[in-house]
Amino acid sequence: MPETATTVDPRRWKALIFIALAQLMVVLDATIVNIALPSAQADLGITDANRQWVITAYALAFGGLLLFGGRLADLWGRKRTFTIGLVGFAIASALGGAAANQGMLLGARALQGVFGALLAPAALSLLAVTFTEARERAKAFGIFGAIAGGGGAVGLILGGVLTEYLNWRWTFFVNIPFAVVAATGAVLVIREPAGSRNPAKLDVPGVILATLGLVSLVYGFTRAESDGWVAGPTLGLFAAAAVLLLAFVLVESKVKAPLLPLRVVAERNRAGVYASLGLAVIGMFGLFLFLTYYLQIVKGYTPVVTGLAFLPMIVGMITGSTQIGARLMTRVRPRLLMAPGFLVAALGMLLLTGIDLDTSYPALILPGFLLLGLGMGTAFMPAMSLATHGVQPRDAGVASAMVNTSQQVGGAIGTALLNTIAASATTAYAASHAAGARSVDLLKLQSMVHGYASAIWWAVGILVLAAVIAFTLINTGHQGGGSPAASSGDGKGAGADGNADAQIPVMVH
Repeated sequence: MPETATTVDPRRWKALIFIALAQLMVVLDATIVNIALPSAQADLGITDANRQWVITAYALAFGGLLLFGGRLADLWGRKRTFTIGLVGFAIASALGGAAANQGMLLGARALQGVFGALLAPAALSLLAVTFTEARERAKAFGIFGAIAGGGGAVGLILGGVLTEYLNWRWTFFVNIPFAVVAATGAVLVIREPAGSRNPAKLDVPGVILATLGLVSLVYGFTRAESDGWVAGPTLGLFAAAAVLLLAFVLVESKVKAPLLPLRVVAERNRAGVYASLGLAVIGMFGLFLFLTYYLQIVKGYTPVVTGLAFLPMIVGMITGSTQIGARLMTRVRPRLLMAPGFLVAALGMLLLTGIDLDTSYPALILPGFLLLGLGMGTAFMPAMSLATHGVQPRDAGVASAMVNTSQQVGGAIGTALLNTIAASATTAYAASHAAGARSVDLLKLQSMVHGYASAIWWAVGILVLAAVIAFTLINTGHQGGGSPAASSGDGKGAGADGNADAQIPVMVH
């Protein structure tokens, strides 16, 4: 296999615009529907019991099929998979916006998840194989990391504006122009490096086991939120997930062309990225949910004002990602960016544990949001790059899918875990203060805020744990000094020995 550097694509920066646009569409769709959900429920007559399926249908399809989507990107080609994902996502969004009943809306959400599972890993892997020079890679992943980290908050803002001034259907229709522009740009601008596909036969047993295992895991956390952690269905789903995913690992270690080559996740630094990112997302998703309810119900903000309240967090993420992470990534070891970034985010979260009925937004919530965004942006940027740094081009799709999988599973865990903690704390507070309460409504609000604050304390601890894992497991050198190395079959990725200069160009197969 000749060791020749890939040809630099002169249109790579234009390609980044369309890749980033597609990523923004996928990420914001995870939260944009949340704000519109009450209106959609009332309009379509969705029952309270089925309301959660508007979120869960998307999460199950997306989380369950991510590894499969990443492998298809390696097999079919990333540009083709990217374009198919965009067109399919646009069609699914049109169906969701035009939904005439509950079943049509849930089906559209599931279809969005299916095409999102094609689109997300294809986008990240296109970025990984397009930008191979260290400094350019830092800039490109700085932009991508800011979008990945801040897209959820953008969804809250956009969802509030569309719901308040148009109607809930536009939270679906808005995806169509995003998809059309990104797909057109993909066809005209994006080029995939020659020889970067993986033509090996599809690992069907691996696809089945991974999909069923991830669906069981994500759905298990969803059921835990509604039924309880020790309920029979919840425990059964967790047990099934454990058995299926263990069987998946055993199959992947035996088959000739695995869906997920274990060398991708066995490398110490990538394992550290997947684990710490997953933990960080647990805290982030819970915060979005709690603070949205807190600002609207307790503080009385409108959906638009609630969305705008999250704007400083987005500014912090963009600043941390593009001005700190991207500038230092080629000079500083990733763990010295990721661990401090998670700790700064934990400090911002710590401030938010002080929320009360009359908390001042400028005095407490604003600095909390700024610190949280700044820390997450600084940590996400090198994490996104390191997750695909050093993998063979033919493995870029599944490596990218693992990043999305860790975030998706983290989001499911965060929503279920922190919601359960908040609900328990709310109930306990209401019971212990019922005797001396001046009014039922006041006690209800006080109990709600106490529950949110209790859950945010857990989020603080989870972010600190993410920092510890990042600092302990990630020992590679900085990502400067050349193109990422092709990882060897023994699982040692670029810079695994801590030497950032021990790198070779990405090879053309």
